[in-house]
Amino acid sequence: MTDAGLTDLPNLQGEHLTVRPQTAGHAPRILLLYGSLRERSYSRLLIEEAARLLEAFGAETRIFDPHGLPLPDDGDADHPKVAELRELSFWSEGQVWCSPERHGNITGVFKSQIDWLPLSIGGMRPTQGRTLAVMQVCGGSQSFNVVNNLRILGRWMRMVTIPNQSSVPKAFNEFGESGRMKASPFYDRVVDVMEELMKFTLLLRDQSDYLTDRYSERVESPEALSSRVNQRSI
Repeated sequence: MTDAGLTDLPNLQGEHLTVRPQTAGHAPRILLLYGSLRERSYSRLLIEEAARLLEAFGAETRIFDPHGLPLPDDGDADHPKVAELRELSFWSEGQVWCSPERHGNITGVFKSQIDWLPLSIGGMRPTQGRTLAVMQVCGGSQSFNVVNNLRILGRWMRMVTIPNQSSVPKAFNEFGESGRMKASPFYDRVVDVMEELMKFTLLLRDQSDYLTDRYSERVESPEALSSRVNQRSI
């Protein structure tokens, strides 16, 4: 825990936090995604709070702004926002996903971001082996539909989703006028989730290549895989 990071976290009791010393030559790199374009987006406010906590733990963070990202298949992969998102995913060693719940599921804004991240680009995988923390904000009572579906997405994207998660009910009550999250058990849960993400990232990031190495991919060449997957019936 860095002392400088605690100055902007008045709700945090720093003496109760512990993080394993870093072993790699750089701070853990965490990408954070949110799922609303509203001016006062509670998923964005929660992501910003998460980023402050992660930086206090010693991480380097980047938050992707989804404004201007085209719908999947309604733009090209060389679109500046698509290229930015993919570059950030490659850069990351861990990610935080947060979406509002809309009609019992994640928002289209959030899903579009994931849909622009293919499993493989030129033999490189932008999400495989990264750690992942999932969160949601609710307009009403607490629900877990979004975090459950984010876990499905994380598994599909070959990520290591940590056990803990955060669901913030009636989010409009949990943030002050300044956009900062109020002290509460929900805030403490967010701290728990970010602390756990840091621990998993520190433990796994140097082992990612080993953990994601697959027998099936060693015995089949990339060319043969592409031919089999992309075959067309006549």
